[in-house]
Amino acid sequence: MTVPALFRGLFDDAAVFPPGDLPLAEAVPAHLAHRAAGYADAVGPFLCGAGRLGELARLAEPGFRVGLVLPGGSDQLVPALTAAAGLAVTGVELAATDVRAAALALAEHLPEGAWGTVELPRGPGVLDALDALAGTPYRAKYRTGGLTADAFPAVPELAAFLVGCAERGLPYKCTAGLHNAVRHTDPVTGFEHHGFLNVLLAAATPDRAEEVLAERSGAVLASAVRDLTDSQITSARTSFTAFGTCSVIEPLADLAELGLLPPLENL
Repeated sequence: MTVPALFRGLFDDAAVFPPGDLPLAEAVPAHLAHRAAGYADAVGPFLCGAGRLGELARLAEPGFRVGLVLPGGSDQLVPALTAAAGLAVTGVELAATDVRAAALALAEHLPEGAWGTVELPRGPGVLDALDALAGTPYRAKYRTGGLTADAFPAVPELAAFLVGCAERGLPYKCTAGLHNAVRHTDPVTGFEHHGFLNVLLAAATPDRAEEVLAERSGAVLASAVRDLTDSQITSARTSFTAFGTCSVIEPLADLAELGLLPPLENL
């Protein structure tokens, strides 16, 4: 199967993170199965935190592709890279309150060819943080969900981040809460979830970011995706590079249900 350009490499495998919390002994073979499936081109690297890299190195074959997620910031970078020796580090994601210091640490230690990503703190200083990151080769990262209602940014907050990145020419990724395609209210928790399709379309049309992020109709979003030009698709994916999801299958199933991918059994 040929994965459409809009979805290639979009889904970073965050199976071991909440709320999935899959044990590494199950997550590694599951990731390898994704990489061997017909939808493999949609799947990004396996994401792993610093504290589990030793176990991952024991379970995975040399050259296993991994993205390092370091919530402790720059102090975790060198020890994590040491622990990941033998693995293929495709990227490093640093949480940072001091964006310039994080960028300097990445410049000094990031493996050649790997993505460097700086997770920005939410709040009124986010545009200043984007200014500090602008002009570097690194991506911004923004948290779009979590285990509490306040972990989900409101539409105006997320739109301000997306537009701020667009204005500065900054690529970005998102994390948490985006495993479904369309914006919705979770029937169990009551949390307001953003949809990854909403974010993709907002990246393609940042002048309409708030309107697109607020859309709740899958049919409307799917129609808008079909109407995207090649240049808009390129713009969207140059901006919104990936997001971490604890399920790779769930977002693919949503796309299939919307008619944007073949049925999963045919992938």
